[in-house]
Amino acid sequence: MIKEADKQVLGLQLPTDPRWATAAEESLQEILTDHAYCEQKAASSCISLITLYPENEDIVNTLTPIVKEEWSHFERVLSELRKRGWNLGRQRKDEYVNQLPSITKKGGSRDQQLVEKLLINALIEARSCERFRQLHQNLSDPSLKDFYYKLMISEAGHYRTFIDLAENYESKEYVRTRWEEILKGEAEIVIKLPARPDRMH
Repeated sequence: MIKEADKQVLGLQLPTDPRWATAAEESLQEILTDHAYCEQKAASSCISLITLYPENEDIVNTLTPIVKEEWSHFERVLSELRKRGWNLGRQRKDEYVNQLPSITKKGGSRDQQLVEKLLINALIEARSCERFRQLHQNLSDPSLKDFYYKLMISEAGHYRTFIDLAENYESKEYVRTRWEEILKGEAEIVIKLPARPDRMH
């Protein structure tokens, strides 16, 4: 489903170096711990959107099952940790996510601010999907390869869902323009971040 042409599929302008996944396998406990917290934050982000926009039925109805799905992903990652005799460990600082607010537009209408939030969520899902693909393709553990393949498919669906929701609140042209701007900003963030094989992003 996720082909070599990630730029066409996900829009990401800066692909992950495949050597990241090879290095990540050597820091597997750290990667799984970081991944678990990423799934927690994904569920929390959806809950936040539901709380902020309870009058928007499409937000509530679409994101409620995603909350459940993201939490199930957390439980699955936790299971992978425990399978290997590892505890969850402490949450680490997510430099990538912490820098994303710098590429969002401030002000504007309530709907425009919702679009910004939806597109940032789409971006995180797209980058996660791309990283899962790298792990699926490059890990040596067959069970983990299959694990990340299934999560890759799920994240690709979430990415598309957030884009579709954004188009409910602004025109497709507006969303497309903002998406391209956000992708450009994300590439500028990623290229400046240090390579961290112990982090999912």
